[in-house]
Amino acid sequence: MKRLFSVGGLLALVLMAGGVSTAHAQTPVKIAFINSQKIIAEAPGSTEAQQTLQRESAQYRTQVDSMEKELQTLQNNFESQQATMSAAVKQQRQQEMQTKYTAYQQRVQQLEQTAQQRQSQLVEPIMKRIRDTLEVMRKEGGYAMIFDAATAGVVAADSTLDITTQVLARLRAAR
Repeated sequence: MKRLFSVGGLLALVLMAGGVSTAHAQTPVKIAFINSQKIIAEAPGSTEAQQTLQRESAQYRTQVDSMEKELQTLQNNFESQQATMSAAVKQQRQQEMQTKYTAYQQRVQQLEQTAQQRQSQLVEPIMKRIRDTLEVMRKEGGYAMIFDAATAGVVAADSTLDITTQVLARLRAAR
Protein backbone atom coordinates (compact mmCIF):
# COMPACT_ATOMS: atom_id res chain seq x y z
CA MET A 1 0.00 0.00 0.00
CA LYS A 2 2.86 2.38 0.85
CA ARG A 3 4.47 1.62 -2.51
CA LEU A 4 1.21 2.53 -4.27
CA PHE A 5 1.17 5.87 -2.48
CA SER A 6 4.84 6.53 -3.25
CA VAL A 7 4.34 5.72 -6.94
CA GLY A 8 1.18 7.81 -6.95
CA GLY A 9 2.97 10.61 -5.13
CA LEU A 10 5.83 10.53 -7.62
CA LEU A 11 3.39 10.60 -10.52
CA ALA A 12 1.56 13.54 -8.95
CA LEU A 13 4.84 15.44 -8.51
CA VAL A 14 5.82 14.85 -12.13
CA LEU A 15 2.40 15.95 -13.34
CA MET A 16 2.46 19.04 -11.13
CA ALA A 17 5.96 19.92 -12.27
CA GLY A 18 4.79 19.74 -15.86
CA GLY A 19 1.67 21.81 -15.26
CA VAL A 20 2.78 24.43 -12.73
CA SER A 21 3.01 27.24 -15.19
CA THR A 22 1.98 27.23 -18.79
CA ALA A 23 3.18 30.81 -19.20
CA HIS A 24 6.81 29.80 -18.71
CA ALA A 25 8.40 27.39 -21.13
CA GLN A 26 9.07 24.19 -19.25
CA THR A 27 11.67 21.62 -20.12
CA PRO A 28 10.07 18.20 -19.98
CA VAL A 29 11.34 15.90 -17.26
CA LYS A 30 13.39 13.21 -18.92
CA ILE A 31 13.52 9.78 -17.31
CA ALA A 32 14.90 6.38 -18.25
CA PHE A 33 15.11 2.94 -16.72
CA ILE A 34 17.56 0.07 -16.58
CA ASN A 35 17.49 -3.60 -15.66
CA SER A 36 20.17 -3.77 -12.97
CA GLN A 37 20.10 -7.57 -12.84
CA LYS A 38 20.99 -7.77 -16.53
CA ILE A 39 23.67 -5.10 -16.21
CA ILE A 40 25.30 -6.79 -13.22
CA ALA A 41 25.18 -10.20 -14.92
CA GLU A 42 26.61 -8.94 -18.21
CA ALA A 43 29.00 -6.20 -17.08
CA PRO A 44 32.65 -6.76 -17.97
CA GLY A 45 34.36 -8.62 -15.15
CA SER A 46 31.16 -10.07 -13.69
CA THR A 47 31.65 -13.56 -15.12
CA GLU A 48 35.26 -13.68 -13.96
CA ALA A 49 34.29 -12.46 -10.48
CA GLN A 50 31.54 -15.08 -10.27
CA GLN A 51 33.92 -17.85 -11.37
CA THR A 52 36.51 -16.76 -8.81
CA LEU A 53 33.90 -16.75 -6.06
CA GLN A 54 32.67 -20.21 -7.05
CA ARG A 55 36.21 -21.61 -7.15
CA GLU A 56 37.08 -20.15 -3.74
CA SER A 57 33.75 -21.27 -2.28
CA ALA A 58 34.49 -24.81 -3.43
CA GLN A 59 37.78 -24.69 -1.52
CA TYR A 60 35.96 -23.49 1.59
CA ARG A 61 33.35 -26.21 1.16
CA THR A 62 36.11 -28.84 0.97
CA GLN A 63 37.48 -27.66 4.33
CA VAL A 64 34.02 -27.71 5.91
CA ASP A 65 33.24 -31.17 4.49
CA SER A 66 36.51 -32.54 5.88
CA MET A 67 35.73 -31.16 9.34
CA GLU A 68 32.18 -32.55 9.18
CA LYS A 69 33.54 -36.00 8.28
CA GLU A 70 35.93 -35.88 11.21
CA LEU A 71 33.10 -34.92 13.57
CA GLN A 72 30.89 -37.69 12.22
CA THR A 73 33.67 -40.25 12.65
CA LEU A 74 34.21 -39.14 16.25
CA GLN A 75 30.48 -39.39 16.91
CA ASN A 76 30.21 -42.85 15.33
CA ASN A 77 33.24 -44.15 17.25
CA PHE A 78 31.87 -42.75 20.48
CA GLU A 79 28.46 -44.35 19.96
CA SER A 80 29.93 -47.73 19.09
CA GLN A 81 32.37 -47.75 22.02
CA GLN A 82 30.47 -45.95 24.76
CA ALA A 83 29.07 -49.15 26.28
CA THR A 84 32.59 -50.27 27.17
CA MET A 85 33.85 -46.86 28.35
CA SER A 86 34.22 -45.80 31.92
CA ALA A 87 32.38 -42.66 33.01
CA ALA A 88 35.65 -40.68 33.03
CA VAL A 89 36.60 -41.76 29.49
CA LYS A 90 33.06 -41.10 28.30
CA GLN A 91 33.17 -37.58 29.74
CA GLN A 92 36.62 -36.95 28.21
CA ARG A 93 35.47 -38.07 24.74
CA GLN A 94 32.31 -35.97 24.96
CA GLN A 95 34.41 -32.97 25.91
CA GLU A 96 36.78 -33.64 22.98
CA MET A 97 33.81 -33.85 20.60
CA GLN A 98 32.37 -30.62 22.00
CA THR A 99 35.73 -28.87 21.60
CA LYS A 100 36.02 -30.07 17.99
CA TYR A 101 32.43 -29.03 17.29
CA THR A 102 33.09 -25.55 18.68
CA ALA A 103 36.23 -25.28 16.52
CA TYR A 104 34.17 -26.42 13.52
CA GLN A 105 31.52 -23.75 14.15
CA GLN A 106 34.18 -21.05 14.52
CA ARG A 107 35.89 -22.14 11.30
CA VAL A 108 32.60 -22.16 9.38
CA GLN A 109 31.85 -18.65 10.63
CA GLN A 110 35.36 -17.50 9.72
CA LEU A 111 35.06 -18.97 6.21
CA GLU A 112 31.67 -17.30 5.71
CA GLN A 113 33.13 -13.93 6.71
CA THR A 114 36.11 -14.48 4.42
CA ALA A 115 33.76 -15.35 1.54
CA GLN A 116 31.67 -12.21 2.15
CA GLN A 117 34.78 -10.03 2.25
CA ARG A 118 36.09 -11.62 -0.92
CA GLN A 119 32.76 -11.08 -2.66
CA SER A 120 32.89 -7.41 -1.70
CA GLN A 121 36.46 -7.14 -3.01
CA LEU A 122 35.49 -8.66 -6.35
CA VAL A 123 32.08 -7.03 -6.83
CA GLU A 124 32.64 -3.50 -5.52
CA PRO A 125 34.88 -2.35 -8.42
CA ILE A 126 32.25 -3.61 -10.89
CA MET A 127 29.45 -1.86 -9.00
CA LYS A 128 31.47 1.38 -8.87
CA ARG A 129 31.98 1.28 -12.65
CA ILE A 130 28.25 0.70 -13.12
CA ARG A 131 27.32 3.59 -10.79
CA ASP A 132 29.84 5.92 -12.43
CA THR A 133 28.65 4.96 -15.91
CA LEU A 134 25.01 5.51 -14.95
CA GLU A 135 25.80 8.94 -13.52
CA VAL A 136 27.73 9.97 -16.65
CA MET A 137 24.92 8.71 -18.90
CA ARG A 138 22.31 10.44 -16.73
CA LYS A 139 24.12 13.76 -17.14
CA GLU A 140 24.86 13.28 -20.85
CA GLY A 141 21.30 12.20 -21.59
CA GLY A 142 19.77 14.96 -19.50
CA TYR A 143 17.82 12.45 -17.43
CA ALA A 144 16.32 13.71 -14.19
CA MET A 145 16.08 10.11 -12.96
CA ILE A 146 17.00 6.60 -13.99
CA PHE A 147 14.81 3.91 -12.46
CA ASP A 148 15.64 0.25 -11.96
CA ALA A 149 13.05 -2.01 -13.60
CA ALA A 150 14.44 -5.00 -11.70
CA THR A 151 13.02 -3.61 -8.47
CA ALA A 152 9.36 -3.27 -7.61
CA GLY A 153 9.33 0.51 -8.22
CA VAL A 154 8.48 0.45 -11.93
CA VAL A 155 5.16 -1.17 -12.74
CA ALA A 156 4.91 -0.16 -16.40
CA ALA A 157 7.18 1.73 -18.77
CA ASP A 158 7.69 2.55 -22.42
CA SER A 159 10.45 0.24 -23.68
CA THR A 160 12.06 3.14 -25.55
CA LEU A 161 13.07 4.54 -22.16
CA ASP A 162 15.14 1.41 -21.40
CA ILE A 163 18.84 2.32 -21.55
CA THR A 164 20.15 -1.04 -20.26
CA THR A 165 21.77 -1.90 -23.61
CA GLN A 166 23.45 1.50 -23.84
CA VAL A 167 24.81 1.16 -20.29
CA LEU A 168 26.23 -2.27 -21.10
CA ALA A 169 27.77 -0.96 -24.33
CA ARG A 170 29.38 1.91 -22.42
CA LEU A 171 30.72 -0.44 -19.74
CA ARG A 172 32.17 -2.78 -22.38
CA ALA A 173 33.75 0.11 -24.28
CA ALA A 174 35.33 1.49 -21.11
CA ARG A 175 37.02 -1.80 -20.33
